Formats: sequence, C-alpha cells, structure tokens
Amino acid sequence: MKIFLSITFLGYTLLSFARSSIGAINTLKPNQHLLDDGRTLVSPGETFVLGFFSFPDSLSRYVGIWLKDDPKRKVVWVANRDQPIFDSSGVLTITPTGSIVVTSQQGSEPSWSSNSSTTSGSPVLHLLDDGNLVVKDGNKEGYVWQSFDYPFDTMLPGMLLGLNNETEERRYLTSSNYKCEVDISGPPQLVVRQGSKISFRSGPWNGVRFSGQHRMREASSRFKLTLVSNSTSVFYSFPNNEENMMSRIVLNATGILQYLAWNKGKGEWDVRFSFPADECDEYKKCGPNGICNSHMSPICRCPTGFVPKVPREWEKREWGGGCVRKTPLNCSTKVKFQKFPLVKLPDKSKLLHDHTKMFSEGCKQGCLQNCSCTAYAQTDIGCLRWHGDLLDIRECRISILNPENEPEAEEENQDQLPLYDWLTIVSATDHFSYSNKIGEGGFGSVYKGTLPLGQEIAVKRLSKDSGQGIVEFKNEVIFISKLQHRNLVGLLGCCIHGEERLLVYEYMCNGSLDQHLFKQARGTSIDWQKRFNIIAGIARGLLYLHRDSRMRIIHRDLKASNILLDDEMTPKISDFGLARTFGSGQLEGITKRIMGTFGYMSPEYATDGVFSTKSDVFSFGVLVIEIVSGEKNRGFCFADHEQTLLGHAWKLWNEGRPLELMDASMEKPVPTSEILNCINIGLLCVQHKPEDRPTMANVVSMLDSEGLELSQPKQPGFFTVVDETDLAAWISRSTTEVTMTTLEAR
Repeated sequence: MKIFLSITFLGYTLLSFARSSIGAINTLKPNQHLLDDGRTLVSPGETFVLGFFSFPDSLSRYVGIWLKDDPKRKVVWVANRDQPIFDSSGVLTITPTGSIVVTSQQGSEPSWSSNSSTTSGSPVLHLLDDGNLVVKDGNKEGYVWQSFDYPFDTMLPGMLLGLNNETEERRYLTSSNYKCEVDISGPPQLVVRQGSKISFRSGPWNGVRFSGQHRMREASSRFKLTLVSNSTSVFYSFPNNEENMMSRIVLNATGILQYLAWNKGKGEWDVRFSFPADECDEYKKCGPNGICNSHMSPICRCPTGFVPKVPREWEKREWGGGCVRKTPLNCSTKVKFQKFPLVKLPDKSKLLHDHTKMFSEGCKQGCLQNCSCTAYAQTDIGCLRWHGDLLDIRECRISILNPENEPEAEEENQDQLPLYDWLTIVSATDHFSYSNKIGEGGFGSVYKGTLPLGQEIAVKRLSKDSGQGIVEFKNEVIFISKLQHRNLVGLLGCCIHGEERLLVYEYMCNGSLDQHLFKQARGTSIDWQKRFNIIAGIARGLLYLHRDSRMRIIHRDLKASNILLDDEMTPKISDFGLARTFGSGQLEGITKRIMGTFGYMSPEYATDGVFSTKSDVFSFGVLVIEIVSGEKNRGFCFADHEQTLLGHAWKLWNEGRPLELMDASMEKPVPTSEILNCINIGLLCVQHKPEDRPTMANVVSMLDSEGLELSQPKQPGFFTVVDETDLAAWISRSTTEVTMTTLEAR
C-alpha cells in the first residue's frame, strides 16, 4: 500500500470557502458524494470536519480535516496532498469495494485513492471525534482503513508513530524535506532528519519523558507519551490527559517539533513547547565528546580530562571538531569514572544496550571489563554502554571513564544551576524596562521576564551599590539550589556578565506579601483564612530550613517583602543572600558584619551580632503581628503612645484588648479564637531573650493544634520606638560594620 508523502502543509491557513456552507453530513456511503460546494463531513460530536479547501495564494483544491471551531481552519490531515485538483469540480466518494476516491468532474482518473477494500460490499465512511477518518465494513468490528495509519505533519492523540518489523510498516511525520521518525537502532528515540542528515535527536524514552528534553516537564500534566515496544513493534502514542482539551504534535516546515493545545477562549492553537528549542538541540553541536549548555557562554565545553581537538576553531566558536582526551585510554591504564548527573545521554554511535535491570555497580563492572568501553549509564530502560566517541551531549546520568590520575571535577559543579546567557535575560525583560519592574529592595531591582518558550520568570538584578557582593551572590545560588520545599521560592538559574550578577527565579504572580498587607484599601484586603494559611506556610518553610533540610540554615532577613505569593497565595520564602549554615550541634554564630532590615532584627543580633534559629523566630513573630494587624512594625505610629507595633500589641494584650490589633479591613465574621492564638504565638516569638522564644517546631505544633493552652508572653524586645540613626550608632559601638535595609517594596 502506498503512503503518500507531500510538501509541508503545517502552519498554512485555509482560505474561506468560495461558497457558504450549504450543509453537512455525518457519514458517506457508496451512493453518496461530497462535492466541492461547501458541504463537509462532520464528526458526531461536531469536533472535526472534512471537506475541500485551498491554501493561501493557490487555486488548487485538496481534501483535508480540521478542527470545527478553528476559524483559521488549520488542517491536521490531507488526503490528496501530492495530487491536488486544479479547479472547484472535486468530488469525494467511497466505492462499493471500500476505497475512498477523490476525483475531478473534468477528468476520468482519480486524483487520489485510499486503495482499501471490504468483503461485504457495505462500506461506510465515518469521521470520528478524535479526527480519525475511517472506513467500516457494515457492522463488523474494526476498520478497513483509517487516516491515523497515514499521518503527514500532524500527530493526533491516539495515533501511533513508529514501525512494525514484521510488516515493514513505518509511520512518521513529514514536512517539506524534513521527516520525524522513531529510531530503534539503539534505545527508542525520536529523530528529525533533513534528507539523510539528523538535525535533532530527542534522547531515549525513560518512561516519563525523552531523557534529553527536561523542558517537557512544564507540559507533563497534559502531555504524556506512551511507548509500546515488543519483539515486533515499537510505537509512540499520546492521549489527551485533560478532558475536553484537544492537542497535537506537529513537524513544521523548518524541522521544528511543536506540541500544540487548543485554546477555546482565544480560538487558536497555543504552542506549549517546541524542539529544537535552542542551539544545544542542534545535533552534535559541540562535536565528539563536547558538552553543550545553552545557559553558559560559550555554550560548548569539554568534560574533565578532555581538551578541544582544534583549539583555534574553538576560539572562533567553531565546535564541530569536538574534544579529545588529554591522556589516551588503553587496556593497562588505571581508570576511574567521572559522573555527569544532568546530561542528555549520548547518541547511539557504538552503543550497547543491556535491557536487564542490573544494579549500577553491575553496569559499571561491565564497562570496566571491556577496555574499549568509554562510558556507561544505568537507566530505567537498562544498562547503556558506549564505545568510542560520545556524540550529542547536553547538560539522565552518565559516568565517563578517565585515567586514574586525571583530576576530578569539583563536586559543587556537578549540581550547578543553569547559567543563563546575558542576551537571553536582556531579551526576556525587554532590556530591563521600567514596565517590567515588579519590585525593588536593598540589594537591587526585580523584573518580570518571559523566556523564548513562554515561561515567566522573575529576575533579580543585583545593584552594584547594594553591599551584596560575590559572597552573598554565591550564598543565594548555593543555598536555594539545594533546597526543595513548597514554601521556598525556586531558583531557576543565574547569570554573570561583567559586573552584572542576576538571579533567575520562578515567577510569583501575586507578588510579595507586603503589597497585600500594607497597600490594600478597605474591602480589598486578604481575608483571615488566607492570612492564617500564609502564617502556617512561612512557619513550615522556616522549620524546613532549621531542621529538615540537607543543611541547617539561618535566613537572617525574614520580612514581608521577602515572602512571595504564587497564584494560590501559597507563601514562599525568598532572598537567601544573607543566609548562613550551621554545622551539626552548632547553636549560634557571631558576626561583626550585621546586615538586615530594621524592625525585623532580634535584639541579640542587632546589638551583638549573635544569630541563631531564634533570631529567625523573632523575625517570624514580627511577621505574624504584621499579618494580623495589617500594619508595619517599622514606622508604626499610634496617637496615644510612642511604641512600635510590637509595643502596641503588648499594650493591648496586657489590657485585655488584643482583638483591637486585628486589621479592621478584613471581612467579618472572623474566628476570634484563632486570631487570639496567632497574636499569642507572635508575642511569644518576639521575646527579648532567645531562650524564651519557641522553636519553629513548637510554633508549627501550636498552629496545628486547636484548643492548645499557650504560655503567657513576656515583654517583647524592641517594643519602644528607636530612631534608625540612633540604633545604627548604638550598634556600631560594639560592632565594626552595620548595613541595614530599609526599603521593603518589591
């Protein structure tokens, strides 16, 4: 059976029909015709339609399928793609033997035929709601013929892409002179070829996604490929994982694979992600043994133990020659493996695939026992071993063999964050335009940006005069990259360009907490339930830092502007530039360089430079009082006394009027017992002496337990108003350097 290939049709918009639609039918039988007069074949649920159309700037007519609600009518399948009709006299019929035929009324020879046949002589043509055009033989099960067996540039949910070794049947996408197919010469993977040359390789399927395409995570909730592999067949398929959402995979005219989802609101196909997406997706971009990282400059590097084969070419950023070993391997060389935790597995060149699920040590020993083996990887699809040069690597786990005397890469480099290119950040933020500025603090400005794939980011551009030097910058990169908690902001990467230092975070659409607490008019403030959830979330995030993370961390700059809120108002602690780690058994640290924000610093830190988990607890207590009251501790002013917000809360507590602290703009009614509990917890956290404050574990327990009787607080620290200039002078008498941040807006 002939599979018709074609020039590309992806991305073209169908012309409007010359005549208004005069009707639609649901099925077609041998005694019926579909004329090129505006009639269409419609699926039962009116999801897809089949009819005649023309491409822009062309009078030729084709038969194709498109989404009914798509005003641009972008086709997902074309019948006579190689043999158009040159006028509007086209006719589509189904013969008594079951063949679909497209002909012109002006000619006797068919323009296109499916060459299918039935046995009963009662064929019926159906268009299904998944976009599949099928021929059924009367009431018999199954299909005599289906369009899903003959894709061109579009893969719809339910289609299979791959091959059957017994029948030699291959299903692949074609567009212009590009072809996307399943390569099974090694572990199954998708490859895009331009003619005979590979232009893109997905990397092997690992059961969740293609191992070389970590960016697929952003669409993993809706897009989940499945691999059907047995002794005779290897096929990829994907379902619609979201009800009432239509999606498709497309190979466009320039060789780009795109995952598209139908946006009902906008009435168009949205591009969710594309491959290749950057320079490192270009096949063998860095040559043999070279590693590509699109977030670094230059993008190509040689792994430890390797050097550029032609250094002069690498200086010109011509990387095709790749890398060679400093010390050649031989069977008598003592060797060790160098691990690369986050790389795209090399291509199949001289690759051996052991399907057995052996332990990593067994995979390693198999490589050591063969002196031509250069690398191995233990994966979900078995043990992979490479022999010879390693091709098409980008920065999933691989160990490369090196001579024993070759120095190892530094450990911290093995978990390093992506380094974003300066031009990428400049473009994403529109040259750090004022309209994209979403905040400003003592260490610099924060800008909203959008990466080429559509991912929204927040970019902190450190001020040259901020006082946050390279030490603080490294702190933030190292700390956040090693921390994973739903109440901590995610750091995506960083950028160093000359004197510029940038941190790239996940974007929090609801901004910082201070914007919601201190800048809201009556009737627009956040309700108590959200406030309580924010308090509890911050407490859990701090508990993770103090007790449950890989490192015991003191934040040292907890404040409302450093609490970011996502689309569900979930709080995330940010800004780890001042954070410090504690070793096992360490209870406190001392510094002569006091940095922080006036109003949130604990007394012992502000006066003596002593910090501990209890100094974070003090800052948390200030936050709790601010969240309950909607007032700032710094700059608080009350008519009948000159106390801080903490002093005001303490005064109301002693007088038996603590509920008067509550933000009057909150909607009523409110759970007074829960608010009283939070005020009590807040005052306990801001006790003058660290030993009188609870731990964050105690705080979380107090927040989670209803009816728990709490202890009575004592007088808080810093409860009277202190002028910032006087405070700095006071502190400087016992320390050598003071830097206090007073800007809080972000």
